[in-house]
Amino acid sequence: MNEIGRGQKGKLADIGCAGPFNVTLDMAPAGLVIDVACFGLDADSRLSDERFMIFFNQKASPADAVRYDTRGDASIFAIDLARLPASIERLVFAASIDGDGNMKRLGQSAMTLGTARFGFSGADFDTEKAVIVGELYLRDGSWRYGAVGQGFAGGLSALLAHYGGAEDTGARAPAAPAPAPAAPTVSLSKVTLTKPGERHVVSLVKGTGAPKKLVVRATWQDNGDKNSDNDDLDLRVGLLLPDSRMKLITAPDRPGAFDSAPFVRHMGDVQVASARQPATETVEVNPALAQLSGGRVALVFSVYSAVGNGAVSVASLKPVMRMEYGEQVVECAFDFNGSEAARDSSVYTYVIGTAIIDGDQISLGPSGQTSEPGSENTPWLHWEGERVRISMDGPIFFKGDGDDDDDDLDYSDSPYRYS
Repeated sequence: MNEIGRGQKGKLADIGCAGPFNVTLDMAPAGLVIDVACFGLDADSRLSDERFMIFFNQKASPADAVRYDTRGDASIFAIDLARLPASIERLVFAASIDGDGNMKRLGQSAMTLGTARFGFSGADFDTEKAVIVGELYLRDGSWRYGAVGQGFAGGLSALLAHYGGAEDTGARAPAAPAPAPAAPTVSLSKVTLTKPGERHVVSLVKGTGAPKKLVVRATWQDNGDKNSDNDDLDLRVGLLLPDSRMKLITAPDRPGAFDSAPFVRHMGDVQVASARQPATETVEVNPALAQLSGGRVALVFSVYSAVGNGAVSVASLKPVMRMEYGEQVVECAFDFNGSEAARDSSVYTYVIGTAIIDGDQISLGPSGQTSEPGSENTPWLHWEGERVRISMDGPIFFKGDGDDDDDDLDYSDSPYRYS
């Protein structure tokens, strides 16, 4: 391992980082609570796209160009520079203290990448609460590294502001004439759920200032097999009404409606995903869905790959569900690595999340449940007391079969019927 000092720079290719590689920040917290983050910056060294701030509440960038994981006190960033968009020209790695204390207490720590190691400790700092440890940057067409080791007075929020972002606190500045373009906002309190059984409750605000829409987005990416025909997923929503009837929302045939039943609207079919531009399908849910439907409503969000699209595992497309309600953001990002079925190219449906809307709150969580190999049945919901159960035996539905007509659904293998 080559030891490098503060301020030292060089080409990544010279330290064995020609392809995908890891940047590891191995911290010795000495009782401190330390948050580690990677900031993806543009040519002006600004955080112009909040999706490229990678930290504990946002663990992957678009196209998985940067992915975050932990092992003990070590934070590991898996880097694939080829997947970065042209707008990102610098990656900065920083550590900050959450709560009391300063970096002077830090034990022997290090940043490693390829064959290079940059060591640092509390002896290098004084009362700072954060450290800009190192960076990767593009110069003259090649990527380079730099050991920075610069102390910083503020914590994570201050670092965010330093790079031109803003913490999403829900506050609104007074109106001003000819305002400058707003800085991208990053929700440091965004909740990410990765395991089945995890739930998060979102409060539905009432009154004139309440958000008008509950937005759910399903995002997936090119699986990298250079076959553009098998990267087309479809987002489908199943609604379980208080009287146990089920409704299906999907584009383009059953898009639903926002201001009338079923009070859920699919915003359109997306058929192409690429490494640089993941695909996103969006559904808007009326926050008053439960009241308008006469009681508690459950929703199941699933993505589906048709047999005709070609063999592909849903897991390889890495779908993620993100729900936004005003300033409240919850992401369901099930860990595909633990699901053998999700890696099977003959499994076509994957449930990315479920939600129960009951009066003034939403209970949301990931699922990880899949259809049986070779089955094209849809997810079906069942009330079981206060909970909802999913079975993968709903009617088969193919998009493009016709308009919003129940006769278009195939009930031959299903005991159920959409209303």
